[in-house]
Amino acid sequence: MPPTTTTPLHPAPVAENSATRKLTKAALQQEKAERAIKVAKKQLGDPYVWGATGPGAFDCSGLVQFAWRKAGVKLPRTTWAMLRHAKKRVSLSHLKPGDLIFTSGGGHVGMYLGHRKVISAPHSGAVVSVDRLNAYWRGSFLTAVRPGV
Repeated sequence: MPPTTTTPLHPAPVAENSATRKLTKAALQQEKAERAIKVAKKQLGDPYVWGATGPGAFDCSGLVQFAWRKAGVKLPRTTWAMLRHAKKRVSLSHLKPGDLIFTSGGGHVGMYLGHRKVISAPHSGAVVSVDRLNAYWRGSFLTAVRPGV
């Protein structure tokens, strides 16, 4: 008679250390940021309308709120509320795709796409567009935040 082996019905849990949790959280953050960027890019050419939250028309905070909501992250409605509730602030030199960039006074926000590009709904008479992270964004930079996961 051959020897029998038993396989446990429930495998033992794998120990998770802080490095694994950070990696997992970072990977989830990146995945959600990529989704938010994809959604925002689909809005290119949509008109700016003050107070609009899409679909079809947006103001600056409405665009980033809409994109991140589709990625599973809830953001406050206005730029000022986004700033008040931000948990992770980042500098211009540490921007990652998906980060929100706020200009002086906190009245305008865009989403960093990477490669020194920003997507935003800029102002009345304009459409959702991609801009270089140029003198305007750098010169009026207030802060940037990384939406949480």
